[in-house]
Amino acid sequence: MSTPETRRRQQVEELSAAAIRAVSGSPDAHFRGGRLHRGTRPVPMPAPHLLADDEDLRSFRGAADGMALHLSRSDRALHKRLRPDGGVERLLFELLEQFRVESLVPAGFPGVTANVRRRHERWSLSAHHSGLTETARGVLIYTVAQVARARITGEPVVEETEDLIEATRAAIAPMLGVQLAGLRRHRADQAAFAEHARALAEAVAALLEPEKSEEDEDEAEAAAYALLLDFDDETGSEEGGIAGLGDHKGPVAAGQYRVFTTAYDREDRAGPLVRPELLRELRERLDARVAKQGVNVARLARELTAVLAEPERSGWDGAQEEGQIDGRALARLIATPADHRVFRVERTEPVADVLVTFLIDCSGSMKAHRETVAVLVDLFARALDLAGSSCEILGFTTGAWHGGRARRDWMRAGRPKQPGRLNERRHLVFKDAATPWRRARRDVAALLKADLFREGIDGEALTWAAERARACEARRRLVFVLSDGSPMDGATVLANEERYLDRHLVRVADGLERSETEVYGIGVGLDLSAYYRRSVALDAAEGTGFRAFREILDLMARR
Repeated sequence: MSTPETRRRQQVEELSAAAIRAVSGSPDAHFRGGRLHRGTRPVPMPAPHLLADDEDLRSFRGAADGMALHLSRSDRALHKRLRPDGGVERLLFELLEQFRVESLVPAGFPGVTANVRRRHERWSLSAHHSGLTETARGVLIYTVAQVARARITGEPVVEETEDLIEATRAAIAPMLGVQLAGLRRHRADQAAFAEHARALAEAVAALLEPEKSEEDEDEAEAAAYALLLDFDDETGSEEGGIAGLGDHKGPVAAGQYRVFTTAYDREDRAGPLVRPELLRELRERLDARVAKQGVNVARLARELTAVLAEPERSGWDGAQEEGQIDGRALARLIATPADHRVFRVERTEPVADVLVTFLIDCSGSMKAHRETVAVLVDLFARALDLAGSSCEILGFTTGAWHGGRARRDWMRAGRPKQPGRLNERRHLVFKDAATPWRRARRDVAALLKADLFREGIDGEALTWAAERARACEARRRLVFVLSDGSPMDGATVLANEERYLDRHLVRVADGLERSETEVYGIGVGLDLSAYYRRSVALDAAEGTGFRAFREILDLMARR
């Protein structure tokens, strides 16, 4: 997905999340990585038509409205207790419960009714055109879904497939009629509704059994699971994981993150790693890029002050005609009764007591974006200095490709299973909080040195940056992670289970989001919302321009 499309998707998700919060009364509902979360936990998808991957805004809104209705109208604990375990039975039971809540839209919300209807139609036609209705078993499941929703909500079936399902509908009507009537009658009573829903699901599953042979077993399963989505709500995702990462097993499930060896880990100042002559050349090159951008640093500083500053007491102004009585001026009132300037008012001024940390992914794929990132953080560092705030510019990479000496030690140790992180971690300091930009400007240019970019271990770097931020005395601490993708360290990925580094990053980010340190993801040409709750995607093709600064300022303002 290109960055403009990513931005549009984020905007749609933000609007839809706002609608979900309004309809469901869940203030912590938001989208993250394309999936609805409450706080840091993903919300289970109760029915397949609630996953809207298309770019139709109304269709996505329909899915969002369906989620909101599920949150507000369904007792999840009761539903979990009453639902069946089987594949087809559970699929239909979940669908029926979602149809039930979609039939309970308040009378004053006609738009919600239209939205969920449109979403159901789009999903139905997508399932039909994908080949689901080309098999007898697929037609049966599809027909039951259409007929059940029509009976529960009182709306007609999807017109385009009405003729297709007519024969199947006539055949199943005698055996399912009682249950369908019960579903309609008990829409407002979840427990009573569930009895009929379970009986209907079991009856349909029984229809699929008699003629099933080994040859068509795959066909039946494909027909059923083409509609199934995601029922992971009571498994690993409850620990605050990320949608799509699968179940947590082994050491990761226990919340453990291991490091095979720290013997080769390093933290370096970036400037001394570059020859002085080359560093001067890089600074000149960076200055030229900065000048070409034409960004007004004073204006940026003013906007940063407006976003970050908070009023702070700075003394009193006396000789005022209103305010608090100034005891020192009472003698003046006796001597000159006409002079009423015996009051004082408290004086405040905006103070941006803030530390902003830019944590830069210095992995190989970011090498192509290093000039854009360097211009961005250099200008921000200058403006933050003018605004009276502190700024750190940090980077993270590895000391070697493919594990280096850490991997060699692991191989000599007999390649034990699940060794954990298996590389030489390297953290870089381009500018620390105590050093003003003018003195650090040359070191910042080291960002342009291409051979510093190797692999990336994001979770450990984020922990390091947050610890540095906590050590700084500031009223507010913000950490911006600039990256173009997921963590990647080849040796660690190959020696551990899938997405080992991804899961660690998610846990670290989730933990920090519940602390006083604010964490934001800045995706360089990529959406990072799967890892960071608050994020923005910058268009790397645009260069920098003031739009990138505006989007980061907007993130800062969403405290």
